[in-house]
Amino acid sequence: MNNITIGQYIHGHSWLHKMDPRIKIISLIFLLVTVFLVPISSNPYAVGTMLFLVFFSLTLTKSSKIPLGKVLRGLRPLVFLLTFTFFIQLFYERGTQYGTILDTKNHLSLITVLIIVGLIVLYNVTKKRIPFRILYFILTVAAIFAIQSINALNIVNFYSYDFIITGEGLLKASFLFLRIVTVIILTSLLTFTTTTTDINFGMEALMSPLKLIKVPVEIIAMMLSLTLRYIPTLLEETEKIMKAQASRGVDFNESKLKEKIVQIISLLIPIFVISFKRAEDLGNAMEARGYIVGQKRTRIDQFKISVGDYFIISMAVLLLAGMILARIYVL
Repeated sequence: MNNITIGQYIHGHSWLHKMDPRIKIISLIFLLVTVFLVPISSNPYAVGTMLFLVFFSLTLTKSSKIPLGKVLRGLRPLVFLLTFTFFIQLFYERGTQYGTILDTKNHLSLITVLIIVGLIVLYNVTKKRIPFRILYFILTVAAIFAIQSINALNIVNFYSYDFIITGEGLLKASFLFLRIVTVIILTSLLTFTTTTTDINFGMEALMSPLKLIKVPVEIIAMMLSLTLRYIPTLLEETEKIMKAQASRGVDFNESKLKEKIVQIISLLIPIFVISFKRAEDLGNAMEARGYIVGQKRTRIDQFKISVGDYFIISMAVLLLAGMILARIYVL
């Protein structure tokens, strides 16, 4: 639960913390669009652009004085997805522009299947004791494929296939991996350096033109900001419930499928009860402070767009415009 960083705010005094939330949200949108506009290609211009965006996001992280490890911790829940996506792109890309890195004949035989099952069991038994689980998981997957290429184990063969890794496949797989990492870093920086109140103000200000068509902007912005605010709270409550159940002998990792379903249900019920209780307390607190749905509210802090804000959004606009022109004329 501690690996999920969305919605968490880290107090600080960096220039990124002091930015106008409206400019911060707009700049984030422009940067995310720029990242997704970069095509997954072996084109040197596309690769250079992606590497620049990765460097740019890391520079923002460094300048915001947010620990890089804290930002990258948000990748842990996506390790399986990232690994699966990386290997699928790596194995199924057959481009020959940059040559072939590996070309072997793999076999699924009786012995290799037994060894693979043993590796999977070993991984599940020992992963709790390994400090670098992400690296351990990747090495286990690599070992599963490496074992299939040993001809001496090809006894009672079930299936054979060509295992080919090309330079272009490796490049595109790395490209896709870097894109996902960049998106996570940029979105994490928004919540790490902006309070939920400021995010609410920024979204409400940016969506204000929708008031002309009678869209309840204030309500939507409040709902989104409260959602972000209470994600860490619900995760904390979930962790407390899991620890309480673990102290009573419940093991969420080693149980059978049927037992896991029962355990998850026993976990969800108190979470829903706590959620409704929190929502009721929050509603009462907001009413006690004079909050009325749809009414205009005043603010203690008044945001003013500074020269630095104009500089940042200008950079974001230039990056987006440059990417659009590159897609039209170069990429």
